[in-house]
Amino acid sequence: MTEARTGTVAVDGGHLSYEAAEGAGPAVVLLHGGLLDRHSWDEQFTRLAAAGRQVVRYDARGHGDSSTVGGDHSHPDDLRALLAHLEVPRAVLVGLSLGARIALDTALTHPGCVAGLVLTAPGVSGRPFTDPFVAHHTERQIAALGAGGEEGVAGFTEHFLRMWADGPHRSPAQVDGALRERLRASVTANVLRHATGFGAGRAREAGAAGRLGEPAVPTLVLAGELDGTDILANARAVADAAPHARALVLPGVGHMVPLERPDLFERELDDFLSAL
Repeated sequence: MTEARTGTVAVDGGHLSYEAAEGAGPAVVLLHGGLLDRHSWDEQFTRLAAAGRQVVRYDARGHGDSSTVGGDHSHPDDLRALLAHLEVPRAVLVGLSLGARIALDTALTHPGCVAGLVLTAPGVSGRPFTDPFVAHHTERQIAALGAGGEEGVAGFTEHFLRMWADGPHRSPAQVDGALRERLRASVTANVLRHATGFGAGRAREAGAAGRLGEPAVPTLVLAGELDGTDILANARAVADAAPHARALVLPGVGHMVPLERPDLFERELDDFLSAL
């Protein structure tokens, strides 16, 4: 396995922190979920690099070691700048949740950069959240953070876990404790580091909801059957509209598919990459 290198790249109004391993085949870029960071892909990054693939992971703006949001910004433009910096002309974008939302928007705004899409538990720009379960916990999240202090951060994080680790069909006791604690650590660190950027600027997005038929690249859409109604509806919408999309709902899995069931996720990812 080629030793991975870490670095930073300047983007408009900030910087991104990344890790890249050289290899063969189309480059694979791993895009993490909201309030997580690039280390949520530890297992997949190590595995792909060990297999000799060219693989990149990075912290999105407002996450991990990248810069805090300070104004209006574009995640697809940030990703394009990173690919240019790494001299990667085209890549397969593998995203989870927010990462899938960014991947899809990048395929719409910079289609020449994208060789394929793996959209897991996808967010879709322009499709609002309507699930009462998510609305309830989002409201309580905001209230907890507004209360301030350690208790506020802890409350905010717990409501994140209820929405995105447990989901509407499971209690916290029914979810692997190690997974919840791994996610808790990531979310807490991101809140403590980047909370000053919450609401500091607008993310310029592609309005993918009305353009789902445009991406002309091979696309795999994955969702967990225990996820919320919004995410499952997003997955169906992409699969129905994108001309080269295949969708799969994974049984017994919630929102955090690659973290909760890496075996299922990696099997589908391997098959997808092998077919390119």
